[in-house]
Amino acid sequence: MSDSYTRVILVTGANTGIGLALVKLLAERGHTIYLGARNEAKGKEAQAALKKDHGLDVHFVQLDITDRTSIDKARDLIEQKEGHLDVLVNNAAVPNKEFLEPSKNDSTGYRYTFDTNFFGIIQNTSAFVPLIRKAPIGHRAIVNVTSGLGSNAYAAAESRSFKMSGVEVWGYSVNSYSATKAALNSYTIALAHELIKEKIRVNAICPGLVSTNLNNHVKEGKTPEEGAGYILPWVLLGPEDDNKYCQYVSSGQPMPW
Repeated sequence: MSDSYTRVILVTGANTGIGLALVKLLAERGHTIYLGARNEAKGKEAQAALKKDHGLDVHFVQLDITDRTSIDKARDLIEQKEGHLDVLVNNAAVPNKEFLEPSKNDSTGYRYTFDTNFFGIIQNTSAFVPLIRKAPIGHRAIVNVTSGLGSNAYAAAESRSFKMSGVEVWGYSVNSYSATKAALNSYTIALAHELIKEKIRVNAICPGLVSTNLNNHVKEGKTPEEGAGYILPWVLLGPEDDNKYCQYVSSGQPMPW
């Protein structure tokens, strides 16, 4: 990990939780950060809080990854101001609407999560890759924030349950969420092998179970700051990290796809 070069970094879904914590860590290291948020008021509130509470200056950009017009406006703004983008962090995501066994979950629940967690990330990435190509070689990266629930190998090993706010939840009951992360992992593999030819490192990084709005602040989770700490080194890859691509890592440990 190299911090000597000042990167231009976009973090999506960054007005709260892991995204906001990651923005703080990156801004503390002097990088040029764009805090992306779908809700303009909440995004600007987060931006102001970073300035007031921590003395950190970051840029806000309105960005709804399910809206191509919003994506294009965000890309054009960053291109106009910076000329390039070094790192894209695809962090924005939505949870499953409810815990349902797969046999009881019709396509509505799946479409809701896939619109943001998969299709949104694809169109956001395709829009920003040309801007990453304009960045200096050696620091180009895309980080797809994923989940351990996206590991098909892990899920197939046995039917697992976990605690959320003291309630036992079976892994298969969040399949409308985990399926999006499995799809994202597959996309990450394909994208990584394509873009490494242009020295763009693409990885799927899971911070582990983190207490955020996404899971109603589950008490068993890490703090957002702890979770962001696991993502940080993958954002700050340097010229010496050419071999760090197409990796799936959870809480610092390799995960089976």
